[in-house]
Amino acid sequence: MLCKAPKFWERRGPTSLLLWPISWIYGWVVRIRKLIYDLGLWKGKPARVPIIIVGNIRVGGTGKTPIVIAIAESLSQLGWKPGIISRGYGSNTQTVPTLVRSDSDSALVGDEPVLMAKRTHNQFPIWVYAKRKDSIAALLKNDPSVNVIISDDGLQHIGLTRWPAREGGRDIELVVRDQRGEGNGFLLPAGPLREPATRERDATLMTASKPSTPLVDEYFLGRRAFTLSGKLGNAYQLAHPSNIHSLEDLADIYLPTKITAVAGIGNPQRFFDDLRSRGIVAKGIALADHSTFSPEFFSALNAQCILITEKDAVKCSAITDERIWVVPMNLAVPDTLNEWLQSILQRPDPNRYTL
Repeated sequence: MLCKAPKFWERRGPTSLLLWPISWIYGWVVRIRKLIYDLGLWKGKPARVPIIIVGNIRVGGTGKTPIVIAIAESLSQLGWKPGIISRGYGSNTQTVPTLVRSDSDSALVGDEPVLMAKRTHNQFPIWVYAKRKDSIAALLKNDPSVNVIISDDGLQHIGLTRWPAREGGRDIELVVRDQRGEGNGFLLPAGPLREPATRERDATLMTASKPSTPLVDEYFLGRRAFTLSGKLGNAYQLAHPSNIHSLEDLADIYLPTKITAVAGIGNPQRFFDDLRSRGIVAKGIALADHSTFSPEFFSALNAQCILITEKDAVKCSAITDERIWVVPMNLAVPDTLNEWLQSILQRPDPNRYTL
């Protein structure tokens, strides 16, 4: 099972200060990589379609997957033909780009790509591979009608050549930020950041309406930010998906002491807080992101009702415990974000002027 994020990442103290010199070295490595890219020393050719990168500068999940799903569905309703690429975290056996379907093995292609395929009913082509450039090539070869690609993560992937919208191109870099913010503000390993909080971006996507830390002007670099409101949907029984109950119904049926919530995602507390806001007061078991599950794990839980996330549910398809209920998360893309995305995607292809 993967390790959970250390608590000292959230606030500065003796441990984080002791590790700060290593973070300083890591920061220089990040700067050198960026300088190589900015000076054009690393050559690459951008894709023939716009790329929307939905990523984060903080290690661990910040809620990117629901956002990728929501943006893909929203763009589809606007007439675009989206495709999705992902590294497929945990899919270390991939030797070539692989098309993901709702019935794909999450152990082979990753839990998040399978979740996206399930939630969208295989509506969009989803390709997984560590080298995103190869995934893009495979996707466009097999689905030439795709005219925009959404990358689940990839902000730090130097091989993913793009034309940032802030430089007049059509590609868009979005940084997702949840209520944990930047923690203690240090880079790895003293803190949770893969890049400085002042990293350039075209927009910040906020997944918490009430941030736990004050926002500073330099975080946004004078750029735009959008808030995406999330809402938990009705729960469905893992063993019998057609059996659906509202969370309010479950709160009436079971005593709080008989309900346990389990989450192996980047920010389990967000799931527990969202349940509480819907009247579910449950014992919360927080696991590391991308954790795996077994029937024995659930059997050991002293509960009459077990609530899990959709991301965790894709790894529980062989588990028949009727106490398990899956709680989906739905996100709404604001009109202002849709309008801004449209304005960028409709720009002329900058490649035409660089040949």
